[in-house]
Amino acid sequence: MAKPLKATLNCDMGEGYSLYRIADDEELMKTIHLANVACGFHASDFDIMNQTVSFAKANNVKVGAHPSLPDRQGFGRREMKIAPEELFNCFTYQTGALVGFLKVHGLALHHIKPHGAVYGQMARDLELARAGVRVCKVFSEVGGGNGVAFVGLAGTMQEVAAKEEGVRFIPEWFADLSYDRGGKLLITKVHDPVTKEVVVERVNRLLKERSITTEVPGHYLPLGGEVDEVTICVHSDTPGAVDIARLVKRLVDEHNLSS
Repeated sequence: MAKPLKATLNCDMGEGYSLYRIADDEELMKTIHLANVACGFHASDFDIMNQTVSFAKANNVKVGAHPSLPDRQGFGRREMKIAPEELFNCFTYQTGALVGFLKVHGLALHHIKPHGAVYGQMARDLELARAGVRVCKVFSEVGGGNGVAFVGLAGTMQEVAAKEEGVRFIPEWFADLSYDRGGKLLITKVHDPVTKEVVVERVNRLLKERSITTEVPGHYLPLGGEVDEVTICVHSDTPGAVDIARLVKRLVDEHNLSS
């Protein structure tokens, strides 16, 4: 028998740069449980990073690093050939920058969640997944052994690597992106609008039936009975993100109370 499924809501935040803002981070932060804060390689800078952490503190939101491939022009959503050691160094560099601002505000690093194209690469490539997951251990030790978690796709190399490395793994599911027939997440450079009706159908199927909605009408995939925790992502750059986040938060709260 499947365990009760506990859910949280997360969002990729702080993805502006200089005078430019890509989302209403302050309003979104009032709705979510986990914030994945951009670390400068696909978006953000030192002022935005500091401001985003301050928003999280004001709303009691747990903060995670959202490191990317070094690709601002492509917003981190273009794949790149990168060696595992390079990826480890790339993620360590970015996460270290965020941890500095967390210390300024008296907060701890809760998790690491890769951004964009490298998220998909790490789902397929075990060596890359191991490299990224090991960064959690670096900052767990620096932070006093609090155990920095890794947020990723269940049933992929990310989950395998986390188990091998002894890192807590938080399975993630996306309310505003599609999955193909085989369950592969379809990561787009620009996120298309998604209707509230579609979001409700997707979220309810996940939480009530433990089923993943795919791009093929009527075709669903099982979440897996061993999964007892899931964090649902709403991207801050999806059109109408604030309204979508509020809707998902309501559905999540109703589900958690009923279960």
